[in-house]
Amino acid sequence: MINDFFFFNPVKIYFGENQIQNLPKEAKQFGKKILLVYGGQSIRSTGLYNIITDLLNEFTIVELGGVEPNPDVSIVRKGAEICKMESIELLIAVGGGSVIDASKWIAAAACSDYDAWDFFCKKSTVDDALPLITVPTMAATGSEMNHGGVISNKVELKKIGRSSPLLFPKASFLNPKFTYSVGKYQTVCGSVDIISHIIEVYFNNQQSLEMLDSIMESLIKTVIKNTVIAIDEPSNYEARANLMWAASWAINGFINGPVKQGWNCHTIEHELSARYGITHGHGLAIIIPRWIRYCYTEENKNVYMKFAKNVLEIDIPDNQLPDIICTELEKLFFCTFGLSSNLKDLNIPSEELPQIADAVCGDGIIHGFAELDNKDVLAILKMCY
Repeated sequence: MINDFFFFNPVKIYFGENQIQNLPKEAKQFGKKILLVYGGQSIRSTGLYNIITDLLNEFTIVELGGVEPNPDVSIVRKGAEICKMESIELLIAVGGGSVIDASKWIAAAACSDYDAWDFFCKKSTVDDALPLITVPTMAATGSEMNHGGVISNKVELKKIGRSSPLLFPKASFLNPKFTYSVGKYQTVCGSVDIISHIIEVYFNNQQSLEMLDSIMESLIKTVIKNTVIAIDEPSNYEARANLMWAASWAINGFINGPVKQGWNCHTIEHELSARYGITHGHGLAIIIPRWIRYCYTEENKNVYMKFAKNVLEIDIPDNQLPDIICTELEKLFFCTFGLSSNLKDLNIPSEELPQIADAVCGDGIIHGFAELDNKDVLAILKMCY
C-alpha cells in the first residue's frame, strides 16, 4: 500500500551563469535593509562578494561573516540580535549549506523571543521568520531548496536538524561557476552528502513509487559521473551544473513521495560531527557502506538487489549482496573520491565509541531503514574504525 503524501516547494530558482542579475529585483520585494551572511574570505577572493554588493548598491547592507562549518548556535544568536537591533528586513546567505542553515535559523530567531537553541532542544514552534534569499557556493546540502537546517551546540555537544515551512528561501540563485573554487576534498564530501540524502530515502521498507525509484537511481549515477569529472576538471561547467541541480533535488522533498522514515546514517554522523567537528560528508562516507552491510536481512534484500542492478549495474548472488555493495561503495568513496576510510583517521578515539553510541540512541532506538539500538550503533561504529 502506498502511503498518502503531500508535496509543496515554493522556492523560486534562478539557475545559470547570468541569473544573479535578478537578485536586486527579488530583494526589493522584501525591503531595503539586508543582513548579508557568509563564511570566511573565499567569497571575497573569488570576487563574488563584489558581485553581490555591487548589485545591491541601492540597499543598506549589514554583514555577518565568519559562519563556520557545522554552524554553532552562537552565530544564530548573534545574527538574530543584529536583525533586531538593525531592523533587518531580508537575509541573503552567500555560501555553503552551513551558511544557509545558520541564516534560516537567524531568520526564525529574529522574529521570536525564544533563545535560538529552544527551537532544537525544546522544539519551540517557528511562528514567523524573516525572508531569506540564498546564493549557494557549493553542491551538497540542498538547503537552498528546502525548509530545514542543522545547527550545532558546542557547549552541549549536540547537532540537531529541524524544519519549518516558514524557512523555505524565497529565491535561490544557482550559478555553477560559483562552485569552481571548491577544492577536491570539499567537492567529494559534498557529493557524498548528496548521495546520502538519496540513499536514506531509497533504502526503505515501505512501498515507494517506481517513478521516484528511477529518479533516485539516475540522480546517484549522475552525481558519481560528474564528481569524477569535477575532480579532474574543477571548472567544467556541465559537471558543476549537474552536481548543483542534483543537490537541490536530492533533498527538496520530491523524491520522498510516500516514503516516511527517519534517517539512520545522518543521526549517527551528526553525533560525530557535533563532538569532533569532522566534515559531514566525510563522516557519511565512512558510515554508509558499513550501515548498508549491517542492515541487510532477507526481508529487505529486494532493495539491495534493485540498488545493485540499477545503480551499480552488476548482478550479485543474494548471499553476497551486502558485502559486494559495501565493497563497491568503499571503492567509490575511498579510492575514486580519495577519502580516508575509517574513524581512526579522523582522530576519533576508539574508547569513546560506546559513549557515542549511547548518545546517538538516548534511552531508546533510532528509527529508519533499520531500527537501531545502542548495541547496533556501536557495532556499526566498530565496523567504521
